[in-house]
Amino acid sequence: MAVTAELSAFCANIRLEKLPKDVVNRARFLVLDLIGNIVRARHDAESTPSFVNTVRAMGWAGGNHGVFGDSERYTPAGAAFLNGALAHSLDFDDTHAAGSLHPGAPVIPAALAAGEMVGASGVDVLAGIIAGYEVTCRVALALPAGEHYDRGFHPTATCGAFGAAAAAARVFGLNADGVAGAMGAVLSQAAGSLQFLANGAWTKRSQVGWAAVNGLMAATLVREGFKGASEALEGKHGFMRAYAPNPTPERAVQDLGTVFELMNTAVKPYPSCRYGHAGIDAALALRAANALLPEEITAIRLGLPKSGMLLVGAPAEKKANPLNVVDGQFSGPFVISAALATGAMGWDSYKLLNDPVIRGLLPKVTSAFDPEIEAEFPTNMSGRLTIEARGQVFTQKVVVPKGEPSNFLTENELKAKFRGLTDAVLGEDRAGRLADSVLGIDTTNDISGLARLATPLVEARLAGE
Repeated sequence: MAVTAELSAFCANIRLEKLPKDVVNRARFLVLDLIGNIVRARHDAESTPSFVNTVRAMGWAGGNHGVFGDSERYTPAGAAFLNGALAHSLDFDDTHAAGSLHPGAPVIPAALAAGEMVGASGVDVLAGIIAGYEVTCRVALALPAGEHYDRGFHPTATCGAFGAAAAAARVFGLNADGVAGAMGAVLSQAAGSLQFLANGAWTKRSQVGWAAVNGLMAATLVREGFKGASEALEGKHGFMRAYAPNPTPERAVQDLGTVFELMNTAVKPYPSCRYGHAGIDAALALRAANALLPEEITAIRLGLPKSGMLLVGAPAEKKANPLNVVDGQFSGPFVISAALATGAMGWDSYKLLNDPVIRGLLPKVTSAFDPEIEAEFPTNMSGRLTIEARGQVFTQKVVVPKGEPSNFLTENELKAKFRGLTDAVLGEDRAGRLADSVLGIDTTNDISGLARLATPLVEARLAGE
């Protein structure tokens, strides 16, 4: 099958007015959610100074492109890299369960940078974002993602590079051959490793920023006359056959144009690996319903699917002793303990890595493979929590965690998450105006001014705004 060509034609021909309204509305919400992550990560993530200083050292500052939550201006590559890396730095960005990835983080920054390069309208940028989501998620489904993971790849970065290329190409207005060429160009740059799990490395974040840059570069190359490899996805030495043992390339175009994988993308209510969210939901519900106190709890069992055990459950000794934010984000025991100890699991929870109450709960948490939970996957990222306390057993199975497509956040809940991330950086008034502008992105004639609305509060005051 001519999978690359078919996907490329679909992307090149996307027009907002021809898409279902719920797809366009959901795309707006996903952009809002990602920008909130970028704003907060620009100021709170421990890896941010190294990213910003490197971009400056590389000569990628001093341009005309914006980074959300930053008053400085950057080159297109600098903005794409920083927005992409920052979007994934809190691990609070959107997720696609069946693809085991975060599609927004590489795609949206690439589309926005391309839009600023050519002064594109919000309509074209949003169309590019929708194209990028479909490519990213569908490529992951065709691998499939589990076998790609087993080889040690990080699909947000690898598959996301193709989505970023498709998004930027659509923003540039390239035809089907041009989109295919961009995918052929980015094929040589599709990289991302799970080795960050060994020591909480920041490569999980940086490689997503590189995916955004590489996608933007690939589309720009083709726009300037470059020839990319043909059959980038399905070819003999293409992405799918090189990066997974048993791909089904035709899956990438199944129901294309009628089923939108963007609508199967979830938004996180908690800033941690999605595999722990069902357990967090259960912990908060059981705590509230039974007034459970940490000192009353004697044992906790977190039931997970196989993929969840890989990321948040094992090895048990490492997950029971998180030493940094990344460790905490990928520790089922930590997120469950934080939820039970404090009644919340938010970004500020990582300030409690050494809290004695949480540390007291950590050894009581056992993560275990649960066949019934595995049976729900990949349709649902489910989990089961069992708590022993007061001589009783409390248990709750959560099939569909909050934020999943069939249990999606309301517009007010999305705004509340956005404001919780941005108010402290931008101030309430500025954060509110940014939210309104993002939700009205498709009414913007030139996308270039959007990031200027996200200037931090202190810098805005100095500028007399």
